[in-house]
Amino acid sequence: MQFTKSLQIQKKFNDTIPGGSHTYAKGDDQYPEFMPPYIERGKGCHIWDIDGNEFIEYGMGLRTVTLGHAFEPIVEAAYKQMQLGNNFVRPARIELECAEEFLSVIDGADMVKFSKDGSDANNGAVKLARAYTGRDLVGVCANHPFFSVDDWFIGSTPMSAGIPDVVKEMTVKFFFNDIGSVEKMFADHPDKISCVILEAEKYAPPEDNFLHKLMDVCHKNGALFILDEMITGFRWHLGGAQKMYDIVPDLSTFGKAMGNGFAISALAGKREFMELGGLHHKKERVFLISTTHGAENHALAAAIANIRFFKENDVIERLDEQGRKLKEGVNRASTDLGINSHVRIIGPNCCSVYTTSDQEGKPSQPFRTLFIQECMKRGLLMPSSIVSYSHSDKDIEETVSKMQEAMVVYKRAMEEGIDKYLVGKPVAPVFRKFN
Repeated sequence: MQFTKSLQIQKKFNDTIPGGSHTYAKGDDQYPEFMPPYIERGKGCHIWDIDGNEFIEYGMGLRTVTLGHAFEPIVEAAYKQMQLGNNFVRPARIELECAEEFLSVIDGADMVKFSKDGSDANNGAVKLARAYTGRDLVGVCANHPFFSVDDWFIGSTPMSAGIPDVVKEMTVKFFFNDIGSVEKMFADHPDKISCVILEAEKYAPPEDNFLHKLMDVCHKNGALFILDEMITGFRWHLGGAQKMYDIVPDLSTFGKAMGNGFAISALAGKREFMELGGLHHKKERVFLISTTHGAENHALAAAIANIRFFKENDVIERLDEQGRKLKEGVNRASTDLGINSHVRIIGPNCCSVYTTSDQEGKPSQPFRTLFIQECMKRGLLMPSSIVSYSHSDKDIEETVSKMQEAMVVYKRAMEEGIDKYLVGKPVAPVFRKFN
């Protein structure tokens, strides 16, 4: 594959956009140095870059595209709505329609507020918790990589330049599936924690009724329980992982796959908390989420069409089925090559990732880069192994075959030295203190 045109405009991207992209996960430092494809178009699970290279994609727009790129029922709904206007000085009827459609699938949620991204939704949840409890501290799950661009979260990461120390001190941490760490966190900060926020599941499921125990500890200590369903929502279950695990959080947030790539997210929850951001109470007013484009009508139309497509089709089942086929095929191939302890797919079938470890079994950025490099050479753009409704059996079979070829190179690099095969510098973690 050639990346001539992409390499030619790469500097322009970085000269005009800090970091060269609007999302750090899409940055140059996340892909092989001399293979920076800039995308022209997509259809289903296939995408084409400006050089004409075709890839089967396994990032699916950072998990936002659950059904497929340019998926006709969703695009058509958004298009028809745009013809009616998109943003008015008063609420449009479709805002109520979308709210009712959304709440019809989320058990235990009485109200919903729409916005454009996950950060706004999570910020709103934290603000409500602080207002309701009168407390400042926020407990976040240390095992989960991202909750918000706001100071309350970014201040807890290595990439915390520009955030006051007093803000950093307001975030405390606990560990997933470790109820002891939760109890210790509350004991260390009595009557100071407003809420805890976590994903319902990442790579390992909750064990020993962890989510329910965590919620009980929160409530006993006067804190709110918030589930971040940006990823799990509409992948684990149409009603979210909360439905799958039979738990009703105080507040929960959704996004990513809500609009099949269209920008929409949601903060949902029980009326007693959500109403603090409304007009019909006598407590202090909470400036909750107020975004000019939060209820952009075409995105709401996309969300409605998306939810209805899920209701009428076996999307959740297909995501699990195709993800299982990919996982089994890749893990079988790596086992046959004798490198299953180094390269394998882990996590839920519907939202998996692959491992890349070195000769000693430690996670390796150089080997990750090599694997991405070799997959891209073969027409696979896969920073992860995320499937969509559009991934066919043929796509999966072709992917397994090409990943096996990439693993052959991977094994040689383990035996002969990675410098012989890796071109350019390795990728780097997003959250790091210096470039």
